Amino acid sequence: MAQRRAVQAPVEHRGRRGFLPFETNTFDRVFISVLCFVAIHLLWMRFVESFLPLWIATLITLALAVVIVRKG
Repeated sequence: MAQRRAVQAPVEHRGRRGFLPFETNTFDRVFISVLCFVAIHLLWMRFVESFLPLWIATLITLALAVVIVRKG
């Protein structure tokens, strides 16, 4: 009897490596950006908001999100 091999469809791997320590796709990088957005805003509201307004945290996190999505 001859051995039968399973037929597998070719799969294109779309992940990439950037400065993040693991391979990511676009959704992963956007999700990480959203998590950073929430975490930075919570920390900002707890510790910094009495000194600086919240919109500064929004600008910081948007810039961080652009870096993560493009280079991460």
